[in-house]
Formats: sequence, structure tokens, C-alpha cells
Amino acid sequence: MLRLISFEGGDGAGKTTQLRYLERYLISLGHRCVSTCEPGGTALGKIMRQALLDATEEGIARSAEIFLYLADRAQHVDKVIRPALNNRQLVLCDRFADSTLAYQGHGRGFDLALLRSLNHIASDGIKPDLTLLLDLPPVVGLTRTKERRFSMTQKVDRVERHDRFEEEDLPFHERVRNGFLELARAEPERVVIIDASLSPLVVHEHIRGIIDERLKRN
Repeated sequence: MLRLISFEGGDGAGKTTQLRYLERYLISLGHRCVSTCEPGGTALGKIMRQALLDATEEGIARSAEIFLYLADRAQHVDKVIRPALNNRQLVLCDRFADSTLAYQGHGRGFDLALLRSLNHIASDGIKPDLTLLLDLPPVVGLTRTKERRFSMTQKVDRVERHDRFEEEDLPFHERVRNGFLELARAEPERVVIIDASLSPLVVHEHIRGIIDERLKRN
């Protein structure tokens, strides 16, 4: 049963764009959808998102970062995801528990087994039925984010803030990518790797094919 679809991948992979494309496609097929994101999918989550993504001089302790993400997820599941699932809506989520394993586990080096246990508590046992992993080399994704930020700066005549993860070095982002790919190898039925270096419309066509095939199983 296809009920919860998560979009994962490194910075600049195009997750938000592809989520919007898929939402429009699913609605055209008559499905009722809820689109959301982590962090920041709830009112409380927006406060935690600002704390998590803003670059600050003080920095955030590794364990504090983890617990903020977990708290955001617990609130998100309770207030958005579970109610939508109970209402028989199809949920599209921009990042979910896999991001914690990739970024805080593989990227930061936090114990993966412990993170899985904490993720299970925060998500209340909910797991995506399908995860679309938008994969591309980190150097390409980071270039995209810089170009997007520059474009936004030109449009609104103000400096766009960097998020903390954009400030991480390339080896960190390589570890994150490898973490996502390891998750895909461990759960190939759930996690589908998609070449995100292709044009957005080509990527969307690929995703549509995957979704059409999965919907036939429902």
C-alpha cells in the first residue's frame, strides 16, 4: 500500500521541485495528497528549523542537533503525518528519518544503531512505503544551491542566508551521499535511486513511472 512517500538526497538534488511535480500528478489522478517537509512541517517545527539551519557563531552541539531533529519529527508525525494517513490521504514528505541516518549518522559519525532506535521512537514506528532518493555528486548539488541563492539575492535585493550544511566541507557531503546509497542498498524495495543530474522534467518522468507501477499494487 502506497501511503507515505519520502524524498531524500543531498543539498541541491531537487527534492522540493520533484515533490511539487508529483503532487500535481497525483492530484490529476484523483488522489488526495498532503505535502510536507522536515524540519519545519509544523508551527513548532518552524522554530526548530530556524535553529537548525541558520549558521551561527556559537554552533550547535552534535547531540543537540540530533535531538532537535528528533523533536521536530515527533511533532510532525503526531500533528501532520499520522492524521493525514488516518484520513486516507497520500503523504509526500521532503526528508524524513533517512536524512537523520545520512547526515547525523554517516556525516557526523553518530552511532547508527542508536540513531535507528531514536528514529523509531520519534516517528512512532511510521516508515515510508517508498523513498525516492535523488542522487547526484555533492559538488554538483552544492553548485546548484549557490546558484539558487545568488539568483534569489538578485531578485529580492538582499543577501540570502547560508544554512549550516552548505558550510560543511565536501568530504562531509560525500559521506552523506554514501550514507544514502548504503541505505538504498540495504532496502532496495523501499529506496529507489534516481539520477538527479538529469533535467527536472526527465527526473519527473522517471518518478511518474515508478509511482504508476507502485499504484498498480495498491
